Order: sequence, then C-alpha cells, then structure tokens
Amino acid sequence: QVHIVESGGGLVQPGGSLRLSCAASGLPFSSAAMAWYRQAPGKERELVASISSDGGSTNYADSVKGRFTISRTNAKNTVYLQMTSLKAEDTAVYYCRSNKLGYTDWGQGAQVTVSS
Repeated sequence: QVHIVESGGGLVQPGGSLRLSCAASGLPFSSAAMAWYRQAPGKERELVASISSDGGSTNYADSVKGRFTISRTNAKNTVYLQMTSLKAEDTAVYYCRSNKLGYTDWGQGAQVTVSS
C-alpha cells in the first residue's frame, strides 16, 4: 500500500523560502517519477513540478519556474520541493504523488501560506 507523507509547510512572508519534503513508501521509489501538485482554495489541483526516477530530468509550471526546485534522494525514498521568492499566489495545499501507474495515491498534503 502506497503511503505518502508531506511535511515542511507553514506560514511565510512574501519573498521568503520553504522546503517541502515528501516521504514515500509502498512503491518502487527508485523507478518512479514523482511530482508535486498544489491546490489553492476554490481552484483545481495543478501540477507544480515533476522529476524523473533518477532525478536527471525536471519540469516546472511556468508560474514557479526559476523560483522552485524539485529534487530527490532515492536512498531515503524522499522528494523535496525548495521554494524561494514566495508570493501570495503560491498559497495552497501542496501534494506529492508518484506518476507510476498503479502507485498514484495522494498524501494528506502540506499547507503553505504566504502572507505578511
């Protein structure tokens, strides 16, 4: 059974930084592409960033390109999202998920609030 646990969310001022972590179990992590999504109040869940199974390839939504960095440590079954220059519009619940067929369960999410 897939188990995803996101952590590292919180309240941060505009221009600040946060680092989210995603611990995954119950899936072949080292062969699974992973992704971060977010859902703001009243909006659809959207893809923020994705990373290939070996970490060699990453993709970002235009809205976060140049500010967010996705990375992974396969030895720890963990994916990270480093967020810098945060804006109010980045406020959302952030979710981590595997893109591997059959292992696409969602975690509970991590709340990120950007406000002064």
